[in-house]
This record gives sequence, structure tokens and C-alpha cells, in this order.
Amino acid sequence: MTQSTEHNADQGTALITGASSGIGAVYADRLARRGYDLILVARNQDRLNELARRLTTSTGRSVEVIAVDLGAPQGVRRAEQILRTDASITMLVNNAGIGGAGPLLQADVDRMHAMIDLNVTALMRLTYAAAPQFVARGGGTIVNIASMVAVAPEILNGVYGGSKAFVLAFSQSLTHELASRGVRVQVVLPGATRTEFWDIAGQPVDHLPQEIVMSAEDLVDAALAGLDLGEFATVPSLPDAAHWQAFESARVALGPNLSRSVPAARYGVGRVA
Repeated sequence: MTQSTEHNADQGTALITGASSGIGAVYADRLARRGYDLILVARNQDRLNELARRLTTSTGRSVEVIAVDLGAPQGVRRAEQILRTDASITMLVNNAGIGGAGPLLQADVDRMHAMIDLNVTALMRLTYAAAPQFVARGGGTIVNIASMVAVAPEILNGVYGGSKAFVLAFSQSLTHELASRGVRVQVVLPGATRTEFWDIAGQPVDHLPQEIVMSAEDLVDAALAGLDLGEFATVPSLPDAAHWQAFESARVALGPNLSRSVPAARYGVGRVA
């Protein structure tokens, strides 16, 4: 998809985590071209500076860089403080995350703990910093980058799948609670995407069947199109949105029977209702 370089009306400021490369860097480019100033958060200062220079030159938008490690408490606190105090922020893109491709029994438990710190704890804390500010100002947008393993956790490492299932469930709760308060929540569930994620996860992307690998540019363009369409959940590669709705409808249909005073008759235990 070709992106216009024409500046749109001012949209406020978007804070993007994991912004130095891959999906986060593409979000930075696309949102700047949509009229957002940017706060880019990642560990790599040099990459952030280069991206900021390029985007400022090509779009004229203001770009601030914050080089912190969101896997560490002090890094999260720095980003939380910005979200609580910068009234120009209108969008939070929770993109930072790490993954794993290996089986659980072969995984290093300390690395799995670090994965939860970044994929779950940091995302949760930054959202809790941003959401009250958005509610107080009457609007804002939270974009949470999950993964298709949120609904197919058996495909990759189980802790990674569990962390992304948290992102999906957390986003569902957020949209239920905040939609009436003027806050948009979108959860994006990418499939395999051509980024450094795979090298870090221990499975180079070139080793995957290339018919399942999407470019980061296409992924973000589709995600933003889904946001424009008002989607809560965007699965960029899903041909028919009705399939997601069927999945969601089946989940909701379980609701009335998930908590009752007696066990289901099929278990043959407890008193008869």
C-alpha cells in the first residue's frame, strides 16, 4: 500500500514502544504521516536517533526519543511518568515485546520471566498510566500488539502464547470498560512478520514458509486500516472478518453457563438443579 506524505491535521502525540525497528518503526513512520507527533521508546539510542532524524526530515513532525529498557522497572517508570504528565498524548501503541519459538521444556525460565515482564507487566502498567489521562481528557486510543498465538498458543513457545493471550483478554476488558468513556482500544494479532523478532526468538524468519510471512509495512498498513474501520480485533491476514466474529460469538455464547450454582449434569455429581 502506498502511503501519502501529505501532512494531515494535527492528531496530538503518539507514544510508541519498541519503536526502534520492525513494526514499531513502521508505526512511527505511518503515524507521523497521519499528523501525529511522536514519542519513541526503545532501548537502542542510536537507532531511535536515526529514525527520529529521518522522520522529522520527511514529515516535519516533532519526534522525541526515550532510550529505556521496558523490561526493567526503572524504564517502565520513566515511560509511565511521561504518559501521566504529557497532555498532548492521544495514542499509546504498546508494541514492545519479545518472543520464543522453542518448546517449554527446553526454554530458560529466567528468559521466560523476562518475557512476562516485558510482554505483560510493562504493557499493563503503561496502559494503566495512559487510560485515566485519556478518560479525563475525553478521548484517546490504545493499540495493543498481540499475536495470532493469543488464540493458537500451541504453535510457538507456551509462555509467549500465554503472554499474548493476556494482551487479548486485557484488551477485551479494556474496551468493555472504556468504550463509553471515549477511549478506543484495538488489539492487533499479527501472524509471522518479517522483523528481527524471529532471530531473537531463535528461529530465523528465512527458515519459515515464506507464504506465511508478511512484511512489517503491510502489517502496520492493515492494522491502521482496521483501526479506521473501527475494528476491535484486527487480524491482518484473515480474509473474512466473519470468521473472527464467529470465534467471538462462540466465546460470548459460553458466558451464561460459565458460572452456575451446581455442576453440569454431564458430570453426575452434586445435587440436581
